Amino acid sequence: MKIVLALGGNALQADPKDKTPGSQLKTCKDTAKSIVDLIEEGHTVSIVHGNGPQVGQILASVEGGYKENNSNVLFPFDVCGSFSQGYIGYHLQNAIEGELKKRKIERPVGTIVTQVLVSKDDKGFQNPTKPIGSFYSEDQAKKLEKEKGYVMKEDAGRGYRRVVASPKPIDVIEKGLIKHLVESENIVISCGGGGIPVVEEDGMVKGVPAVIDKDFAAEKLAEIIDADMLLILTAVDKVAVNFNKPNQKDLDKVNVKELDEYIKEGQFAPGSMLPKVEACKKFVLFDKNKTSIIASLSKAKEAIKGESGTRIVNK
Repeated sequence: MKIVLALGGNALQADPKDKTPGSQLKTCKDTAKSIVDLIEEGHTVSIVHGNGPQVGQILASVEGGYKENNSNVLFPFDVCGSFSQGYIGYHLQNAIEGELKKRKIERPVGTIVTQVLVSKDDKGFQNPTKPIGSFYSEDQAKKLEKEKGYVMKEDAGRGYRRVVASPKPIDVIEKGLIKHLVESENIVISCGGGGIPVVEEDGMVKGVPAVIDKDFAAEKLAEIIDADMLLILTAVDKVAVNFNKPNQKDLDKVNVKELDEYIKEGQFAPGSMLPKVEACKKFVLFDKNKTSIIASLSKAKEAIKGESGTRIVNK
């Protein structure tokens, strides 16, 4: 089976208080065991990961100099996204390669720095809401707006932060290369952090400051490579309604119609479970014979067998 695997933050940083590279590599080695379990079962796995904490750390590093009046250190946000793809991809491929060697499985692993096409007319660009980077004083924020064209918003009395758009992906620039590698049964890590957002301009593509949700990027990749399954791995075993309430109900299987009702009721938190269920819904609407599952990282193998996770269907 051809699977696109979307990894949540817990797959990269198990301890939210320890954001060191050493901690990330250790977590990736644990994550690699679940990934290689699937490969050992005979599946072809393509991996998409988030990058929230990591790109935040990169931004904090480059913005630190700006606060000391050295504005030359402000790398563009799309460049910071590419840094995070290389950083996380290196740790993941290193961990997966190590686990493959332990099990005497020969399979190439590689990371592709991936550009993901978005529309410059996406409504997200009209009202940027995604906060990124450091907190600034009001004077610093005004200076950034004037000198860099940033959109800065006050954040709950803690200072001012830059906000960017969160557009939907419409294509993957490196899709030909990715498809070729996947068809040759390579393990490909791509669209990291949702991909580097780019727009078309005069027949060329250029990076833009934005954040693409990694679950939507994974769904788009699954369409492109004709995957059989979109498997979104997170910190919980199953999707739930009435979450953390006495009447919480875990969902084993849910169809699109039921899912739409739950979405209308506001059952899924924006920025958390909502994009996951919406991405899964989009994939099965693309092809009703496809499968989408949301499950915990530790039970990925069981989820594929129908023994864990929430399965979203269009039937």
